[in-house]
Amino acid sequence: MTHVLLVEDDIDLATTIVDYLELESIDCDHASNGLMGLNLIERNHYQMIILDINMPKMDGLTLCSTLRERGMDIPVLMLTARDSLENKLQGFEAGSDDYLIKPFAIKELVARVHVLAKRRSGEVKRLMLGDLSLDLTQHSAQLKQHKLKLSPIAFKLLEVLVRASPQAVSRQQIMQAVWGDEQPDSNSLKVHIHHLRKQLDAEMSNITLETISGVGFAIKEKNEGALS
Repeated sequence: MTHVLLVEDDIDLATTIVDYLELESIDCDHASNGLMGLNLIERNHYQMIILDINMPKMDGLTLCSTLRERGMDIPVLMLTARDSLENKLQGFEAGSDDYLIKPFAIKELVARVHVLAKRRSGEVKRLMLGDLSLDLTQHSAQLKQHKLKLSPIAFKLLEVLVRASPQAVSRQQIMQAVWGDEQPDSNSLKVHIHHLRKQLDAEMSNITLETISGVGFAIKEKNEGALS
C-alpha cells in the first residue's frame, strides 16, 4: 500500500483528505504543523508528502527546504491558497515537485499523489551517508571534509550507489544508470570501482564500498546493522 504524509493545519480539510485517500487504498499519516511533520518524516518511510505552505511552528517552505538540505528525495506536493507566479516559484525554489491551488478537486489530488509516489524527487541538492557528502549541484563529493577527485562518470557512479545504500546495485543497473544505452566494456566499471574504492579507503572513515558476489556493489556505513 502507498504510504504518504499530509502536513496540514486545517483539521477539517485534513480529515477529508485522509478519509478519501483511504478509500483509494492510500495510507495517509497526518501532522498539523511543520515540526510534527519533520518528526514523522524522520521516523517513517513515505512515498510522498502533501505539504501545506502556511502552518504554525514551521511553514511548508521551510520544511521542504530542510528536507532537501538533508538530502531527502521524497517527492513533495505543495498546497497553497496563493496562485501568483511568485508564490509558485518560491515553492519550487524550496524544493517542491508539484503544487495544487486551494480549493482543489480531491480527484486531482489523488491523481497527483499516484504520480509522485512512483518516483523520487529530482529536487534534492545533497546526499549524506555517514562521513560522505555529495553536492548534487556542484557535482562534488567530500569524505570527512576532504574533497574527492572524481570524474563526471565516477561522481555519477557514486551517486547511484549512495541513493541505493545500503542495498546493493547490480552491475547492469549501474551500467544503465551511468552510461545509458551506449555502454563501454565491463572493464570500465571495474576500473572506476577500483579508483573509487581507493579514494574511500584512503581516509579513515565509516564508509565502505563492498562487492556483493553474484549481485554487484553496495556502499555502506561500516557500523550499518550494528547492535546497540
